[in-house]
Amino acid sequence: MDIKQRLATLLLPLLSMAVVAPAMAQMASGQRCEVKSGVQTTALVELYSSEGCSSCPPADQRLNALRKEAGTASLVVPLALHVTYWDQIGWTDPLAQAQFDARQAELLRHQPRHVAYTPQFFVGGTELRGWDTQLPAAIRRINATAAPVAIRLSAVPAPGGKLLLEADASAPDARTGGQLYVALSESGIVSTVLRGENRGATLHHDAAVRLWLGPVALAQGRARLRREVSLPASWRPEQLQVVAFVQRADSSAILQAVSTASCAKGAM
Repeated sequence: MDIKQRLATLLLPLLSMAVVAPAMAQMASGQRCEVKSGVQTTALVELYSSEGCSSCPPADQRLNALRKEAGTASLVVPLALHVTYWDQIGWTDPLAQAQFDARQAELLRHQPRHVAYTPQFFVGGTELRGWDTQLPAAIRRINATAAPVAIRLSAVPAPGGKLLLEADASAPDARTGGQLYVALSESGIVSTVLRGENRGATLHHDAAVRLWLGPVALAQGRARLRREVSLPASWRPEQLQVVAFVQRADSSAILQAVSTASCAKGAM
């Protein structure tokens, strides 16, 4: 590795940290969260799971600990998407949505194997079967690449228990094709399973997706998604996180991702 490469390795994490500093200052006021993606590519980790699946709790726990395991220098955004196809065996997962079944199937169209199962991990849009040992390395590989897209994401509390979400994606190359998505997830969810394979178990979920918005296609390298969301009373605002990401138009590859995790807790 030459001197330029060594300097880039040292400076890229610092540059990525610098772009979230203003967001943290804004969140301290309790009014607004705004974050911007950095020059490195953040790894979007999607876990497809179900409360009705006996092999899923270890994967859920792994996702819950992912940021700590990956290390402070890693750029990672975890999402847990609960599928509905386990509901028929005795336990209806309260977090499951049919659109997450469709999302999993869409990702699998671009994989060598087109088999949907749980728990199933995708890192940067690519299935990772060896997630029990390979997650940190997969995240590092993605972080080592420069992102072709930049994302600005904001979440602003509005009257009446609402949240105004706005995401803007832009690419220096106007020919870049992609689709912008926004997700709202909740952590700290505790669920007691009464039937099915996990009967009697108390499960703990982090980064469980509550709301899925998009896609909005990039046009001339740009896309915007803006939505005012009414938060149900059962959702805890202090545990919510907003995520935005851009996926390639012709594959499942994730070009960039960003989340409001850097903002102070309780501001939303």
